[in-house]
Amino acid sequence: MASGLFALLDDIATLMDDVATMSKVAGKKTAGLLGDDLAVNAEKASGFMSNRELPVLWAITKGSFLNKLIILPLAFLLSAFFPVIITLILVIGGLYLAYEGAEKIFEYFFPHSPKAETTNLEKLSKEEILSREKEKIKSAILTDFILSVEIVIIALSSVENQDLLTKIIVVTIIAVIATVGVYGIVALIVRMDDYGLKLIELNENEKSFSNKMGHFLVNALPKVIKSLTVIGTIALLLVSGGIFVHNIDFFHGLFETLPGILVEFLIGLVVGFVVLLILKGASKVWKNLNS
Repeated sequence: MASGLFALLDDIATLMDDVATMSKVAGKKTAGLLGDDLAVNAEKASGFMSNRELPVLWAITKGSFLNKLIILPLAFLLSAFFPVIITLILVIGGLYLAYEGAEKIFEYFFPHSPKAETTNLEKLSKEEILSREKEKIKSAILTDFILSVEIVIIALSSVENQDLLTKIIVVTIIAVIATVGVYGIVALIVRMDDYGLKLIELNENEKSFSNKMGHFLVNALPKVIKSLTVIGTIALLLVSGGIFVHNIDFFHGLFETLPGILVEFLIGLVVGFVVLLILKGASKVWKNLNS
């Protein structure tokens, strides 16, 4: 009886050790995508009335958890019975990520004419504010769904040689971190300016530490979001390039003299612009046919 209990405890300890090791591996592979997830959601969660930022972010977070509840069981079933589809989904997702990264670069150099938008939120009616919130929440949850699929699939691919129980535990841990960690940091980022204003209002001495720190936080928010956007774009291309290099034979061994990270970035960039050109060409042809 005692020996059986010790054997069970030993098995559990071994499993936990394997889970911890594989979680680190999966975490490293999904780090780039988590960085982009952070950048995208920080951008989408900003631009609301101060008292509505956290409620909106909470609504997006709940949507993200629901996304994971849908994605995880499907991913485990596919991994168990149709593992080939996992690689296919991974490559398709890589094409989307490469396209998104290339589109961001294209939009930076060739921006569309800005759409007319009411920027003074205080002049909007309550119904208009709620409508605006719902639209941005839906958009954020949809984007989160796409990124969540990629995060789960990449995490799953990093433990493909493990048993099913280890896969479930590791990928679930990464999925929870992807939600709690990302949206927790986003909450801190979008409230930076409010924390800054509170520090400024602590006293009237403009040379005080609290005043200087407050102004720093207020001025830093837009710069932080812009920086995250740049970092996120680079992460998109690196992650997508890594997917192509490790899952498509054609890209194996290309540019062996260059550092691997540079090769992945260049492949992601080139593939992204190819997909971008194809989609833009198809869009023009569709418009001409309809006209």
